[in-house]
Amino acid sequence: MTAQAGRKEAGLDGEGALRRTLLTLNVFAALKMTLFPMAVITLFWKDEIGLSLTEILTLQVFFSLASVVMEYPSGYVSDRLGYRWALITACVFGLLGWGWYLAAETFWGVLLAELMLGVCYAFISGSDTALLFETLRASGRVDLYARCDGRMVSWAQGGEAAGALFAGLMYAHWPLLPFVAQIAVWAVALGLCLSLREPPGDDGGPVTSHLAEALGVCRFAFRSPAIRSTIVSGMLLGLASFYMVWLIQPHMQACTVPLTWFGPAWAGANLVVALAATSSHRIQSRIGMRGMYVVFFVFIVTAYTGLGLSTALGSFLFYYLLTAMRGMQGPLMRSRLQALSERRNRASILSLHSLVFRLGFVLTGPMVGWLADNQGLPVTFLLLACAFAVTLPLAGKEFLRRNTPESMM
Repeated sequence: MTAQAGRKEAGLDGEGALRRTLLTLNVFAALKMTLFPMAVITLFWKDEIGLSLTEILTLQVFFSLASVVMEYPSGYVSDRLGYRWALITACVFGLLGWGWYLAAETFWGVLLAELMLGVCYAFISGSDTALLFETLRASGRVDLYARCDGRMVSWAQGGEAAGALFAGLMYAHWPLLPFVAQIAVWAVALGLCLSLREPPGDDGGPVTSHLAEALGVCRFAFRSPAIRSTIVSGMLLGLASFYMVWLIQPHMQACTVPLTWFGPAWAGANLVVALAATSSHRIQSRIGMRGMYVVFFVFIVTAYTGLGLSTALGSFLFYYLLTAMRGMQGPLMRSRLQALSERRNRASILSLHSLVFRLGFVLTGPMVGWLADNQGLPVTFLLLACAFAVTLPLAGKEFLRRNTPESMM
């Protein structure tokens, strides 16, 4: 079968079909992040379930452990059985996880829901962006990847912003209403994934041992200085924004921010991510990778320092520096990993990236929660500012040395 015939069979021949596939992926990106409970979930855990901040961060550790256990296997399975199949599986676990929240009344009930959601997002991780890359590759438009990745992030954050906009009002009306709405979202997402079509692939020959093949991809990734340094930098940048997802709501409570502001504030944060992601490739073309990393460093240290030194009503806006950094760094890091991988290991390497990030959170998340409970949020923020001020330059030096145009010549 010729490449042209393969594209026709996969429904990827022609600009119209390509646009339809890209639109489907964008809409799915919006749906997977239309998380109605997220803007108020820390309040739900604290006020409705009765959890402490230490228990809340511990929950996220178990969520991360579920993702860690399934992260790389799901990426490997996605590479072998298909990205569409992986996304359908993710939607099923999403429906189960959010559905279980309707019955959860204790830490253990919430934990079970979080474990199912961890598996859900493990199957999404790497599969959607690998499907994007392979769709563009099948159409000869790989040059558009960074731009399309940024747009997917923009749609995702737009979806999260839309979900958060009325979350406070929904929660005030009935604490479980955001979870009911979330179940409906994942039902729609499942229907959308069933309509996706897989681009033609290159099987690369028979595999005698899947375990040996999977371990071989791991060795390849971590022995490659460029891939290894990208994964480490991505982990640190991801942690910098992820801690605050769980700490910003208690900080806003401490700043006496009205509950009705929580949804719009969360929506605003996600719109900042969307705008930054959409602009990421243009910013990089102007200031280069080195300039981007300097911006990441300044935004992170400034944000944590500002949050640690101020409890004024509007001080939560320092968080928007972290969301801007999150939007800018995602397309950059994924673009580098896509360029350094191949069809047979693309989703696997992207999943390894997520796995290392999750492991980083498993190792550090409970300690951050303990600091917040026992030393207070201001002290925790200032300590995190110091930690990132030390670790980011070290990781950034290696990343830039291995990933600048000069190093790739």
